[in-house]
Amino acid sequence: MPTAEELISVACVRRLAGILRAVAPEQSRWRAVTASSEALGPLALGQRARTVADALLADLPGGYQRLAAVVRTALEVPDLTGWMIWPVTEAVATAATASDQPGDFEDGLRLLAALTPRLTGEFALRTFLNADPHRTLAAVRGWAGDPDAAVRRLASEGTRPRLPWAKQVPALNGEPGLTLPVLDLLHQDSSEVVRRSVANHLNDISRLDPALAVATARRWQQDPAATTPALIRRALRTLVKQGDPAALALVGFRGERDALRVAGPEVAAREIAVGGELEFSARIANASGEPVVLAVDYVIHYRKADGRLAPKVFKLAKRTLAPGESAEVLRRHSFRPISTRVYHPGGHALELQVNGHRFGRADFTLRAASGAAG
Repeated sequence: MPTAEELISVACVRRLAGILRAVAPEQSRWRAVTASSEALGPLALGQRARTVADALLADLPGGYQRLAAVVRTALEVPDLTGWMIWPVTEAVATAATASDQPGDFEDGLRLLAALTPRLTGEFALRTFLNADPHRTLAAVRGWAGDPDAAVRRLASEGTRPRLPWAKQVPALNGEPGLTLPVLDLLHQDSSEVVRRSVANHLNDISRLDPALAVATARRWQQDPAATTPALIRRALRTLVKQGDPAALALVGFRGERDALRVAGPEVAAREIAVGGELEFSARIANASGEPVVLAVDYVIHYRKADGRLAPKVFKLAKRTLAPGESAEVLRRHSFRPISTRVYHPGGHALELQVNGHRFGRADFTLRAASGAAG
């Protein structure tokens, strides 16, 4: 993934300042925007967007309508595109929600939708949602019928309860069903990008209210499009990994714990080094008189810095077994160093998870790589 410097970079901000000078030389010399490019330094991506947005507002005081006029003129320039759009949307949202002039709030939302095809307005939409969620969602529902897929995606993505990189919206966390009317309009959208956003949105809701997420998916399943099963599988992926019985049943897995006989997991070695692989196997048998459809996962209990073990579930396989049939599953799990996880030497554990039920436990020891500091 590109770094913050490669996205909202010094060059990017200077290009934005150049566009603004070209379209509105009489409005401002845009000195603050230009200077903000030198202040980016160690700032994270969201902080960079906010810094440039604040500079834009400083260069153009006088309220929302003055800013909106300049931004709409700038939209006539094809080069106003890419990551420079994020700070522009943040400035629009800040000015529109702060305005006491009638209509500026709604006009700001319209301008956000107009900017979205150039990148996205999903992060700035959070400012509107925090200012007035019901007023914002009334406009967002209208975007669900927009001919531009980018705007339809904004309706779903910008209102996600757990949108990555974005500020929190307490109203969405406190009332997970608030955005369901938007998702109901979009879950059969013709665009895969929009449907993927809907699935991720419902997955966010599943972390807040599992029963509501399952009930919504079940309702969509009653009148499905060809794309609905795939969307539901993605939307319920967290609940499936957690072993939620209703979610497992809804996506087609069946087979209760009493129907299964599981041997293992067995590890090939009880001690491995950081950088190595944990090799393991297990055998699963269907002891019932009916076919079973199984989601087979495994759980690594990682040692934390304080010595506690913390489980993480990984996908392993999907198996369909006839009565009396069995299947072996094999896997190598890497302990190669990665940026998102720190490995702590010491005792770890492995379990198998089948249709949400845990089976067996194999303890193993992770030791520091050869030559690593002790």
